[in-house]
This record gives sequence, C-alpha cells and structure tokens, in this order.
Amino acid sequence: MSPKIHLFLAPGACSLAPHILLQEIGIPFKTTTLRVEKRFPEEYLQLNPKGQVPFLHLDSETITENPAILTAIAQIDPSKHLLGKTDIEKVRCYEWMNWISGKLHGQAFGSLFRPQRYVKDEALYDAVRERSKETIAECYQYIEEKLGERKWAVGDDFTAADAYLFVFYRWGGPTGFSMKERFPNYTRLAEQVVKRGAVSKAAEEEGITLLGNKHIWD
Repeated sequence: MSPKIHLFLAPGACSLAPHILLQEIGIPFKTTTLRVEKRFPEEYLQLNPKGQVPFLHLDSETITENPAILTAIAQIDPSKHLLGKTDIEKVRCYEWMNWISGKLHGQAFGSLFRPQRYVKDEALYDAVRERSKETIAECYQYIEEKLGERKWAVGDDFTAADAYLFVFYRWGGPTGFSMKERFPNYTRLAEQVVKRGAVSKAAEEEGITLLGNKHIWD
C-alpha cells in the first residue's frame, strides 16, 4: 500500500528537488504551494515551526530539511536507486546533499537572499550580498571541477544529488552568472536533468521555466 504523501513547496525553490523525485517514483502525492518570497506564511508555522520549505507529510510523519526529505522519498521505491546503487554511491550522494544544503544554499545563497541573518545593520546588507556572490562563484567552481567529465554527479545514473544540483544551476542565471560560458560541466549535467520527464512534469506543475534567465521564483 502506497504511503500518503503531501509536499509543501514554493515554485522554483529548493523544494523543486523533492518534487522531481516524487515524479520519478511515480506514485500519487499532493502538493501545497506556498509563497515565501517575503516571509513564510504564519498559518503554516504550526505545521513547520522552522518556517521554511520544503516540508513533507509522509503518512503521520512531518519531515523537514531537504537531505532528509530526499532520503525519505528515495526510500519509498528503492528499485529506483535515487540515492545510488552501491554503498559508496549512497555515501557520495549524502556528501553532495549535505554540502549543497549547508554551504551552497544555507551559506552562499542564504546570505544573498537573507543578509539580515548575518548582520543587523542594513547599511551592510549590500556588502554581505557582494561577498555572497563570491561564495556562490566558489561553490559553482567546486561543482564544475568535481563533476569533470562525468555524466551524473554520482555513479552512472540519475540520483537525488542531480535533482538538487539542478535547482542551484537554475538559480545561476538570475543571480548574474553566465552559466554556459563559465561552467560547461555543470551545464552539461543540467541539460541531462531537463531531458527527464519527471523534471518537465514538476516544472509544469510549479509553473516555472526549466532553464533560462528569468527570476528564480518564476
């Protein structure tokens, strides 16, 4: 019997990664779209006191934090190997997911979107944002070098790491990076990801473009 699945997301946000995985496993699920550009809706704080998306209802459990959510979804259908096919591939998948969540998203993009988390003086916000772009560039360069000539981030097939990496590739253009010119390996990965039907379905449901230079949230 399939579990009851309900994903709370924001269009084009990091919740796109678990949305893609849910499409990959191909079982029924519900979504609720939240608009979080300015603030997390107060009426949903009782469901997730952390005040962030995504969060997942899996039967009677509420799961937060993308690495945990992606793991929970991947475990629903182990035959899809969405965390990798071998023990070391699973380790590498977690290595990617934790770094993406902590460094690329939480630190780099977090300081760009939410400088108030780092300094109280609004006069310093622009300086924080400028430094954040340097950190984002450093992260993108790390991804570029780590991928090398690989088709996928882990092993020889698509995993949760690829879905998660795709989210932040998509954010690059709107943030001011010439992704194709500066990061061809990362671009190759993103172009492989968008070929998947699950990715097109998730993007269509969220009403977002797959690749391009539009704003991150549309």
